[in-house]
Amino acid sequence: MKLARVACAGAIHAAQPQQLSDGRAGVRLTDGRTLAEDEVVWLPPLEVGTILALGLNYAARAKELAFGKEVEPLVFLKGPGTLLGHRGVTRRPAGVKFMHYECELAVVIGRSARGVRRSEALEHVAGYCIANDYAIRDYLENWYRPNLRVKNRDGATVLGPWLVDASDIPDPANLGLRTYVNGKLTQQGNTRDMSSDVPALIEYLSSFMTLTAGDVILTGTPEGAVNVEVGDEVVCEIEGLGRLQNTIAGDALFGR
Repeated sequence: MKLARVACAGAIHAAQPQQLSDGRAGVRLTDGRTLAEDEVVWLPPLEVGTILALGLNYAARAKELAFGKEVEPLVFLKGPGTLLGHRGVTRRPAGVKFMHYECELAVVIGRSARGVRRSEALEHVAGYCIANDYAIRDYLENWYRPNLRVKNRDGATVLGPWLVDASDIPDPANLGLRTYVNGKLTQQGNTRDMSSDVPALIEYLSSFMTLTAGDVILTGTPEGAVNVEVGDEVVCEIEGLGRLQNTIAGDALFGR
């Protein structure tokens, strides 16, 4: 099952995918209405709790950045203001030299996990979605402690479009990822290349903290991230999860 959260006519609705009579992609609201994708405002597909993000979790990505394999996962936290829905607009600040996308598998926790063994970890997963976790490399001082200005900007973590039930993704360790900028394929990878896979991450995180329903783990991005500019359309795809689209805009759109 695929579920989304959308805003329409001043209210928030749950929605499912629905092809319209003219062939366009649309959504069906819980009240029975069907609307085109561009007739609603897309929100993150769930009320998110703690956001835990992985850095350098793909070997090729670490090699691309000249980093060796970590003994433990490199994890940092993100604030709720970073989140943005499908088809939203992400700001590229004036003067920035290098801002790049990061197509990532997002893991949504469905029930509390504390001291969970790897063999039982996936029992605590509600589902999966796509994340595009933008980074502004200009401010990066230390990969092991990313500066807040790199990874915690408002609206720079696009999440969605759907929350896909875990039962529909039997093997999260074998999902293809692709990113397109203005229709051109710029990034391609597979979750099998993660240094720490989903069960390992849940085992590790739950060894020292309680994961609760609604927490989201962003599992890192493969190699191939490139700079994006104002006006670019970025589409991230993950096998079985859909296509997450958004655009890049400059300061003027945000009024400051």
